[in-house]
Amino acid sequence: MVTPSNVKAILPTDLTDEDLQAFIDGATELVTATLAGALSDSLTKEITRWLTAHMLASTREQQMASAGAGGATVKYQGVYGLGLDGTMYGQHVKILDTTGKLAALGGKGSAYIFAVES
Repeated sequence: MVTPSNVKAILPTDLTDEDLQAFIDGATELVTATLAGALSDSLTKEITRWLTAHMLASTREQQMASAGAGGATVKYQGVYGLGLDGTMYGQHVKILDTTGKLAALGGKGSAYIFAVES
């Protein structure tokens, strides 16, 4: 089971353990539903930890890429709409998930062609 301290080891945060647990619970549900029985328990736990960090970095704990002073500009890491590629934590999930199932969840839909007789 992933704990808030497990997540804080890779993504330092001031969020409460209760707040972190909500993200852990969501990541755990997704990983369990998607990867049930496909990988070892220890690897599944590690994927859950990194997926939790990805979810945090995509929302409440966006990582700053650069900051300004005079013009008060702040740029954040990550790109929306890229699924797991949007953060370095999500990219790590893709490396750990050797099944590719989690990466496929955020991918484009399948394309197909059908013909209509005239």
